[in-house]
Amino acid sequence: MADFVYKAVQRDGTITEGHLVAESQDAASRSLRKQGLTPLQLAEGKQKATTIQKTQGKRPSRDDVLVMTNELAVLLRSGLPIDRGLKILIEMSHKDEVTQLLTDMLETVKGGKRLSQALEPYEDVFGSFYISMIRSGETSGHLSKVMTGLVGYLEEAKAVRSSVKSALVYPAILFVVATLSIIVMLGFVVPQFEALFSDMGDGLPLLTRMIIAAGDWLKAYGIFMALILAASVWLVRRWIKEPNGKRWLDNKMLKLPFLGGTIFKYEIAKFARTMGTLLGNGVSVLHSLSIAIGTVSNTQISETLAVLEPAVKQGTRMSVALEETEAFTPMVVQMVRVGEEAGNVDEMMLELAKVYDSEVQAGVSRSLALLEPIMILGMGIIIGVIIVGILMGILSINDAVM
Repeated sequence: MADFVYKAVQRDGTITEGHLVAESQDAASRSLRKQGLTPLQLAEGKQKATTIQKTQGKRPSRDDVLVMTNELAVLLRSGLPIDRGLKILIEMSHKDEVTQLLTDMLETVKGGKRLSQALEPYEDVFGSFYISMIRSGETSGHLSKVMTGLVGYLEEAKAVRSSVKSALVYPAILFVVATLSIIVMLGFVVPQFEALFSDMGDGLPLLTRMIIAAGDWLKAYGIFMALILAASVWLVRRWIKEPNGKRWLDNKMLKLPFLGGTIFKYEIAKFARTMGTLLGNGVSVLHSLSIAIGTVSNTQISETLAVLEPAVKQGTRMSVALEETEAFTPMVVQMVRVGEEAGNVDEMMLELAKVYDSEVQAGVSRSLALLEPIMILGMGIIIGVIIVGILMGILSINDAVM
């Protein structure tokens, strides 16, 4: 028998803590459920502190937020109050970090506060856009409808991210295979012929001598070069997290051939989708601008968009401010202008996001369609040169013998 410490939810939604003695953790869980308690945390007494630390250290992922939002939207549409919906989500949750978050939200809501107020301590998980959408739903009295729209937004954003990531998987695998193939050829295959060529000296063809020298250099300094490369990658990643490094990288990314325009459209699509969704749910223009600009990860684009807030405050139309930056395509400016004239900026922003999302996927496909044969051709040329160099050495030996 062992002593277990637990934290659980009672049928009325209150949180209770205590301990019990059971043969195993499963037995302890069954015992709690027989008492009408839903376990949130359950561990042996000596493991309590470790379990709580692990739960507090982890944060729900984007997928967790999407699932949570979808399930809560369904429950609210069915007519359940928020506190009852949160209780059901707690019972359905299988992740400690999600359960802990939902429990904190439930306690806040039961204390008389709004759902948006319960989300504010977790802005790093949900983001200001999400919280503003919930707040607009509470103000308008259509929270379930707003949450349904929020689910659609999150699913669309996830689909765009997934399509880009999945498209990059094959080139990444190809690059790793090509690199390993060249290392194996120079580090293991070429040295096998070194003894055969040792007596030839300068009689070997220049290409053969260069390949043998490259193989010797890789055997002698390969580990050191790998360590230097790893340290360089670590330093560069650390540098680009700083403002100056990120600004430099973002600027270079926009200037990349083929991919630069795609990156620009990807960021503008995020801005337009966020802006359109917020405006459509009654959020003010200035607040929507502030949140939408915050979703743009490219520093150069976000700094360019930052001129919109002061311009709108001074009474300037958003389309005019965009045109004056000279950084946006005529299509962006014209769609915003049409939306302003027709009084449906939100709809035009969402249309712009759809157009750019499709162009982003097409741009990624075109770039990868060009990149893949270049990588295959490059790998083939390097391996071919190594093989030709070895064959030239073998032929030179035959000529010397004859």
